[in-house]
Amino acid sequence: MDYSTTIQLQELQHIEKIAKWSNKAHLTSKVLCHVPCADDLLPVYALTLGNTVQDVPCITYVAGIHGLERIGTQVVVTFLEGLLERLEWDQVTRDLLQKVRIHILPLINPVGMHNNTRSNGQGVDLMRNAPIDSQEKTIWLGGGHRISPLLPWYRGKAGEPMQPEARALCDFIIREVFPAPFSIVLDCHSGFGHRNQIWFPYARSRREPIKHLKEVYYLRKLFMHTYPNQEYLFEPQAKHYLVHGDLWDFMYMQSLERGNIFLPLTLEMGSWRWVRKNPLQLTRLLGLYHPMKPHRLRRVLRSHLILLDFLLHATLSYSNWINKSQAPEIEKLALALWYET
Repeated sequence: MDYSTTIQLQELQHIEKIAKWSNKAHLTSKVLCHVPCADDLLPVYALTLGNTVQDVPCITYVAGIHGLERIGTQVVVTFLEGLLERLEWDQVTRDLLQKVRIHILPLINPVGMHNNTRSNGQGVDLMRNAPIDSQEKTIWLGGGHRISPLLPWYRGKAGEPMQPEARALCDFIIREVFPAPFSIVLDCHSGFGHRNQIWFPYARSRREPIKHLKEVYYLRKLFMHTYPNQEYLFEPQAKHYLVHGDLWDFMYMQSLERGNIFLPLTLEMGSWRWVRKNPLQLTRLLGLYHPMKPHRLRRVLRSHLILLDFLLHATLSYSNWINKSQAPEIEKLALALWYET
């Protein structure tokens, strides 16, 4: 399939090269939709590795929902390239892919990335675009609003369909991910705080725990015990701020009708540390969200591979730990950690 475009977007060209990877026995690709950009159309697509039978566990890596956050796209593409290289020689990786399905959706908002904007080409923040409202008061503007696309965090007009990029993402999750008995999504972002953080729903309520709180708590426990020297903060997104229209709140609530376990996580890479070490980044809008120094970029691309690899193995091996998450004390520990103030 030809993804060629006249627009010179480095990340998109890199993804196109991977989509044409010669080892087609392992990698498949599909365009989820096209979105207009100037006089061209840019593709939003998915790359898939592994067993496509619906009853195997599934992990999905998502990035590029906000166009300014290029580092998320680069992290998941780097991870995919590593998997493809290992498939050339590593029998363990080949065996692994017989038992799990991996989706990579590396650039949901190509027009925003081309334009250096958080929003898509219509001025809509895709992470505020789902038809769901916060149950509690949000911060003004930042929690999502319907005032104008000229202001950041615009949700879109009330009653209008979701933006094509958001709708394509949600449709893909429903079609390709929900049938799996167990699935994890990791959506990669940057730009909030000094620490790297892993968030889970809800973003709409500080008081309402998700149904699968015990599973998330146990997943966190596995990660902390397996990598005790990591520095991620792992907690509900609502502990930081509440929003309207959160895509992963919306999709998680949709998943509850299916009966399978669907755990959407958000990686928020703390870009403020990059600014602190290199204040000149503040002279460029992209510098608020992306490590500009080459050595720092390489460090970020390396450091998150541990998390992505851990989640892959936790997904593959979910049957070895999921029953342990149902122990009576787990819910009490989770509530005490995240919901008792």
